[in-house]
Amino acid sequence: MASGISLRNVRKSFGATEVIKDIDLDIDPGEFVVLVGPSGCGKSTLLNLISGLETLTGGEVLIGGNRVNDVPPRDRDIAMVFQSYALYPTKTVHQNITFGLQTRRIPKDQQEEAVAEFSRLLQIDHLLHRKPGQLSGGQRQRVAMGRALVRKPAVFLFDEPLSNLDAKLRIEMRTEIKKLHQRLGKTVVYVTHDQIEAMTLASRIAVMDNGHIRQFGPPEEIYENPVDLFVAGFIGSPPMNMLPGRIRHGEGRVAVDVGEDLHFVLPSKLSEGLSVAEGHEVVLGLRPETIFAAGTELPGPDRFLFERPVEVVEPTGPDTMIVFEIGEVEVIARVRPEDARPPGTPFSFEADMSKAKLFDAKTGRAF
Repeated sequence: MASGISLRNVRKSFGATEVIKDIDLDIDPGEFVVLVGPSGCGKSTLLNLISGLETLTGGEVLIGGNRVNDVPPRDRDIAMVFQSYALYPTKTVHQNITFGLQTRRIPKDQQEEAVAEFSRLLQIDHLLHRKPGQLSGGQRQRVAMGRALVRKPAVFLFDEPLSNLDAKLRIEMRTEIKKLHQRLGKTVVYVTHDQIEAMTLASRIAVMDNGHIRQFGPPEEIYENPVDLFVAGFIGSPPMNMLPGRIRHGEGRVAVDVGEDLHFVLPSKLSEGLSVAEGHEVVLGLRPETIFAAGTELPGPDRFLFERPVEVVEPTGPDTMIVFEIGEVEVIARVRPEDARPPGTPFSFEADMSKAKLFDAKTGRAF
């Protein structure tokens, strides 16, 4: 049975340094929530407050509707998987998985039943008699996950479990974790600094910065409608292009003047009801996939054509990134490989302004 998690005005200070600042968060039973943000934003500390590995400075943590502020970690019906596998090197895989069950005096037949079930699920049933030193990194992480799974807790907490793995293995393990969640339906709170991991795994993402949650919502909402410049710049790879400019009114249209005689005309969904004075400083946000070679995409009503010389070409396989400059700002466009041109060549770009975002330059908030 999955349990929901509620955080109420949660605070954590280390001495005079406030690391977690009045966080409120509600996680539904069975939900997969990812805490994502740069190093030092407080995401691992918040996970440790949920687990009980850190004590609260203020606020409340509720698991399954029960206040657990003073409940030790072993009694919170949770299981954790860490970045370091934390396996006993002298014990076999079987012994590592069952160690927690033995300390809880779970009957032997139930232990064996759990080991059989989850070792098959994680595809490590053929490794039960090996020791950690005889396993690959991916296999060791599966054992660490098996040790957590056999306890059948209400909540799973993952603290950057894939960051020690190589890129190919990270993708494979990401898929395995998603499959496990779909099969078991347990509540998961997962910490990572990798926003691709966050986007692919989460049912909802909490984007953290400096002890606050900047935005909490489904991956699509956070990607398509970031609430501020921080979220817009952090979520997405390559990140959103940010063009500083000024509002320009004229001929019944609203545009953003970014210099060099470029006036990006805003779509009606952005300009209607936009009560911003002429010359107001803004930041225009355009994701790389919304800038492409002119004439290569289906025509739309909100397109802006412009030309700039190519600075850098970065092939990635299915796409090619073209880097160019507007003023002193580097901009990235994602184009088809066959449309790429060598550095120094003039290139005709087209921006899909229906996907553009607009932010206030002073506050950073989205309009």
